[in-house]
Amino acid sequence: MDVGRSVLARRSLMTRFQRTRSRFGRWGTGSTFALLVVADLLLFWAMAAIGTSIPFSGYVLVAVLAGLFLAPRVLAAGDALVLLTAALTLVNRGGGPPYYGAYTVLVVVMVIMFWVAASRARLGVQGNLGETMLVDLRDRLRTQGELPPMPPGWGAELSVLSAYGDSFSGDFLVTNKSDNILELALVDVSGKGIAAGTRSLLLSGAFGGLLGSLPYDQFLTAANSYLLRQQWDEGFASAAHAWINLETGEYSLASAGHPPAVRFSAGSGRWKVLEGDEGPVLGVTDAVGFPRVRGTLRRGDALLLYTDGVIEVRNRDLRDGIDRMLGTAEQMIGRGFEGMAAKMCAAARAGETDDRAAVLVWRR
Repeated sequence: MDVGRSVLARRSLMTRFQRTRSRFGRWGTGSTFALLVVADLLLFWAMAAIGTSIPFSGYVLVAVLAGLFLAPRVLAAGDALVLLTAALTLVNRGGGPPYYGAYTVLVVVMVIMFWVAASRARLGVQGNLGETMLVDLRDRLRTQGELPPMPPGWGAELSVLSAYGDSFSGDFLVTNKSDNILELALVDVSGKGIAAGTRSLLLSGAFGGLLGSLPYDQFLTAANSYLLRQQWDEGFASAAHAWINLETGEYSLASAGHPPAVRFSAGSGRWKVLEGDEGPVLGVTDAVGFPRVRGTLRRGDALLLYTDGVIEVRNRDLRDGIDRMLGTAEQMIGRGFEGMAAKMCAAARAGETDDRAAVLVWRR
């Protein structure tokens, strides 16, 4: 994906959000308030006319709906009306400890929903628009990390598992395929789960725009400069970048504080850790270099990139984690490379306490 496509994608997302917000605006806050007032008065009338067959907790439902769809300034008036009608209902029913408890619950729910409405107002959204934007961004992150179709004679697989099963992960992949050149950038953002996922959403778009739009040996330098400009308190990330010629099998790797890539050689039947000089993590210091490791993938060979969540073991050296990961790979090699990345992530000792990601590219 080049910079132009990345910009167009973000503009498309904002256009859809503005259209949705415009539709909500046409319905109007006033109309929503009027509808909830009618619902509250109907509930009050039903409780007075029919009696205790209609539960007092019906007011809680009205309070929740008001909190979801009304802005704070209007919600205060709506809550005042609900509290008034609920108090009159309580008097009509003679009061008593059960009703006093239910009224207290109603007040607590209103306080919570007012806090929710205030949070939405700070974001400039109403209703479920905020959740819609997050879901759209999450899906865009996943789509951007999908591996492109591979030409005959090649295969690839990606597996990403987030900490504690969260929807967002601090590990993500961005790819670009142009002609016979495949570029991959596997990134591990500081933190884990939702906390790191918000930064992943931003970085994936930026890194996706950089990938393929400048010489491959300048990608990590540009990514590092971008992160430095953000000036985040914990804004660092590790990354592994791979450039692969799908016609000749030549590859070039560079690491920014990332675990070393691993290569499988069909000739020897062994996995080899591609150790070498590496640059620092992204977003820490400027004017640094990112040395590259080069080689050639022949038929039956494979290249594996992974994040530290796959190999980290508490109170153990990372080398032990790499050996354990490669042990899992050795057990599966007889059945081929399909499913291997997912198996490595699932078998990680870190389990659900850390984000895990692995991408495997092989030549048939």
